[in-house]
Amino acid sequence: MNTQKNYILVVNPISGDVDKTEIIDEAKKFAAKANIHLVIYETTGKNDESEIQKLQEKNKAERIIIAGGDGTIKMVAEAIENHEVILGILPAGSANGLSVDLNLPDSLEENLEIAFNSDYMEMDMISINGKKSLHLSDIGINAELIKNYENSSIRGKLGYALQAINTLAGLKAPFQAVIETHLGRIETEARMVVVANSQKYGTGVAINPDGVMNDGKFEIVILKNLDLIVFSKILSGNMPIENGDVEIISTDKAVITTNSPASFQIDGEYCGEVTLLEVEILPNQMRVAVP
Repeated sequence: MNTQKNYILVVNPISGDVDKTEIIDEAKKFAAKANIHLVIYETTGKNDESEIQKLQEKNKAERIIIAGGDGTIKMVAEAIENHEVILGILPAGSANGLSVDLNLPDSLEENLEIAFNSDYMEMDMISINGKKSLHLSDIGINAELIKNYENSSIRGKLGYALQAINTLAGLKAPFQAVIETHLGRIETEARMVVVANSQKYGTGVAINPDGVMNDGKFEIVILKNLDLIVFSKILSGNMPIENGDVEIISTDKAVITTNSPASFQIDGEYCGEVTLLEVEILPNQMRVAVP
């Protein structure tokens, strides 16, 4: 009897400016050793979701391994939301926030082992205005930074640092936000409001120390004052929770409105300006292999 398993490897060839040849070669070797039939799909940016759905219907893969960043993971998760599939992650994007949150190791060898064989957790996702978020979305200064970064020519950490300085230099006045949850209504001045399913940004910055990705809740992190000192504390990973500058609310549903249009980003992707966010948790949306 043939007990060969079917897996699909989804590769985003352009994510993170990383050459994926080594990843593909190593994944093929790993699959061959483990008697796994591996189908490889390279994303093109056109009809990827429906192509992956077709592949899954044909191959009935137990696992889909993803070599890419947060954007690719989210696209695959949306494509297979009606299938019971475990997602394995080989971090290879410009934004790998989810792999940071899942404590995935740095080496390809270890990540292959986890992606192909390891146990999984059922992770929540968040719906924001009908779009899905895996880990961190926000309105305000960080989204502004991402917009500036996407429009700049310098990539990587340096580009990010330069845009952080530019963004702070061009700071607009704080916006007024109203946040309504089952806990009541908060009216506050804010520089940034984060909707968080997890703890850290892809840069390793911990914004939501108590975030758990499968507890049926998300956190709203309100940063009221964001001067250089507070901002650099956050960037260096020291959330200044103890003072009145930061407030965190844990809930499963919220409506956030602002008095003026604020820049908005989901999982590292700039999404324009908004004055209203309707947010709810989507429990156990995604099975993902974890160490």
